[in-house]
Amino acid sequence: MREFSRTDRVAQQIQKEIAVILQREIKDPRLGMVTVSAVEVSRDLSYAKIFITVFNTQDDNAAKQSANVLNEATGYIRSLLGKRIRARIMPELKFLVDNSLMEGMRISNLVDSIIREDNAKHVADETDVEDSTDHEDDVTNSEDETKHVDIDTDSEEGTNTDGKAQ
Repeated sequence: MREFSRTDRVAQQIQKEIAVILQREIKDPRLGMVTVSAVEVSRDLSYAKIFITVFNTQDDNAAKQSANVLNEATGYIRSLLGKRIRARIMPELKFLVDNSLMEGMRISNLVDSIIREDNAKHVADETDVEDSTDHEDDVTNSEDETKHVDIDTDSEEGTNTDGKAQ
């Protein structure tokens, strides 16, 4: 049995070739730093969804603009792809923005902030516990001092600390 299906092999080849085409052939200044993150090909190999990731941008508009630019150049990219890949049918290309990287970064930042808040809370709880422990020690020490005072008071009346008369 084969390890990959035909659609998977075609998708992998399309991804590799489109990445090279975007790097070497497409010179549109509206494109940011674009990479091909995934390609999905239909079972009949007539359609291909190309997922792109745009780096060095924080807003979705720049990523969508890059996808629109690539969708406008689909005919040219498809013709270049046809010269590089020998296939009976060259799939129609549709470029889509892949938000998984940005979403992953957002979730990672949320987890990091929760961990920081949790650590800060634990530090605050530990200082509260130490303060209350110090306070309990003060109360215990003051009780001990009170006993000593009582004993000292008794010793002034002529008794030892043992409670025996002198």
